[in-house]
Amino acid sequence: MLSLRLHHPSPRKPYLSPSPFVNPQSLNLSPNSTTTLPLRRNSLKIQSIDAAQFFDYESNLAAQFRYASMLKIAVIGFGNYGQFLAEALVAQGHTVLAHSRSDYSKTAQDLGVSFFSDPHDLCEQHPQVILLCISIISAEPVLKSLPLQRLLRNTLFVDVFSVKEFAKALLLKYLPPHFDILCTHPMFGPQSPKNGWKGLPFVYEKVRIGSEESRVWRCDKFLSIFEREGCRMVEMSCAEHDKYAAESQFITHTVGRVLGMLHLESTPINTKGYETLLDLVKNTEGVSFDLYYGLFMYNKNALEMLERLDVAFEALKKQIFGLLHNSVRDQIFGDAEKGRTLQEDNANRAQNGAALASSSRASRSPKIARPHDQKAEVSDESRLDIAIVGFGNFGQFLAKTIVRQGHKVLAFSRSDYSEVAHKLGVSYFSDVDDLCEEHPDVILLCTSILSTEKVLSSLPLHRLKRNTLFVDVLSVKEFPRNLFLQTLPPEFDILCTHPMFGPESGKNGWNGLVFVYDEVRVGSEESRVSRCDQFLDIFAREGCRMVEMSCAEHDKHAAGSQFITHTVGRILEKLGLESTPINTKGYETLLNLVENTAGDSFDLYYGLFMYNVNAMEQLKRLDMAFESLRKQLFGRLHGFVRKQNFETSDEVEKCIQRVV
Repeated sequence: MLSLRLHHPSPRKPYLSPSPFVNPQSLNLSPNSTTTLPLRRNSLKIQSIDAAQFFDYESNLAAQFRYASMLKIAVIGFGNYGQFLAEALVAQGHTVLAHSRSDYSKTAQDLGVSFFSDPHDLCEQHPQVILLCISIISAEPVLKSLPLQRLLRNTLFVDVFSVKEFAKALLLKYLPPHFDILCTHPMFGPQSPKNGWKGLPFVYEKVRIGSEESRVWRCDKFLSIFEREGCRMVEMSCAEHDKYAAESQFITHTVGRVLGMLHLESTPINTKGYETLLDLVKNTEGVSFDLYYGLFMYNKNALEMLERLDVAFEALKKQIFGLLHNSVRDQIFGDAEKGRTLQEDNANRAQNGAALASSSRASRSPKIARPHDQKAEVSDESRLDIAIVGFGNFGQFLAKTIVRQGHKVLAFSRSDYSEVAHKLGVSYFSDVDDLCEEHPDVILLCTSILSTEKVLSSLPLHRLKRNTLFVDVLSVKEFPRNLFLQTLPPEFDILCTHPMFGPESGKNGWNGLVFVYDEVRVGSEESRVSRCDQFLDIFAREGCRMVEMSCAEHDKHAAGSQFITHTVGRILEKLGLESTPINTKGYETLLNLVENTAGDSFDLYYGLFMYNVNAMEQLKRLDMAFESLRKQLFGRLHGFVRKQNFETSDEVEKCIQRVV
């Protein structure tokens, strides 16, 4: 058996033999290095032995190499973020030292970190890397206070600031030329990586790295910490980073903070888009205002983005108010109280036993809950003849499911959709009189909000059965409710609904999606009660989350969720946001929001504003929140400039006094 054994010839130049475990060039053995291997500086020779050694020499040598390849990293600023990074550094086997103005010695001990209250003591430990985890605002005074003379002359300085041009200029200004500089931005924090750092962007620029192999290795070794955790490593210049970050990170935090000021709450009718905004608020509210202010103060591109956001919001408001006429708005909502009491008047005048929704609910048997996966065709007894008035995208979207369930579907629209209807198995009518003479059980209005009144008034109601059920699917509910009650004779039944999804959000099925309804006026006869239930059952069979609430309650919730969601999406659309190489999760949320809202017509959005009495209040609140945030930013900026000017004046005054 062969082994390596130490031999002791006359002293000579130290030499380490090549080994599959050790790359001599990769070891930091420069004169300034503190990393050494516990090996004697003797040559080696091959010698045979008769018995196995009591330890595996090669495994021991490999362990020594692993120990030698670890870094000694000093974290300056041991707050939440410093502790967050330190935990990963220690887990990978690196030696971590820490210094902070506050006493985190107990926390450091728990994490396996050596804490130093005096920066001189820390620097005398000769760490290979100084990792700056301080706030942007305190960066300059902290850097100026470090005893650089106590560090090794080639120490690597690394920052993790959210802005990079400022950090780069600061480090180049205060660090002597023999120090290495690496500017980085881990675009995540303690809140964002719930399941680790995999796929999250880590941006870096090697600003100044010495050409010696040991210094190049040290820089690469530090970057490998994040690469090993699965980060998406993005190398780009600091200037390029700040340009992208102003569009993505700053806008994301701004939108999150504005929405946070609105105190948005979850509603019983949350849409997917609204839930993403709630998540955005939750993620940004955990970030200190100092960090957000730093994104604004120290990124020269941020002011331009804030101004563009302001211009976009103003443009959207002008677009809305340009279409709004107070006289029309008064006409819609002026008789709201009359519309609410009209239901009682109709009940008194009804000749066919029509009753209020409350009395009809009391007389009917409980509905049978069906499992979400029960999508078989309905029986002949349960089959409805449903006439869809307005056979555009949404009408066709609903028709597919209604036909699949076995109901008969008729359709009418101003445009010719006969070919589309034929492919879907729908009977198309170009004359609305012909459609009404078919005596459908249900008239399903799938028109736009703006055209609903005109379409309803044009229908030949006298050609329908006297107890036909009218159903709308508009995104606002008080308006169609009042319109139906004012326009339809008392013998017609009324069901106001809002499927809170569409062709895009419901393309993979409706399971779990919200369907809101209000049985405004349904006759007490069993056949009419059953017909209403059969229609609602179309959506229950598909797994919709059925939410029964009044039209007034719906509009109150929708103004705080749906209208705000669409407003934010349209403001961001006007900014022309684009994907960047350093997208954060929050920014991707905003891009998805823009994509989803941009697909809706402006008429739909305008209808959410025009025909929801609560929308104006929400728009004002959003405007006030944005203005408040701007004042907060510019107020602090003014204070900073003022302080700087007065400090300069004081210094000049002191100099004059000394000269005198």
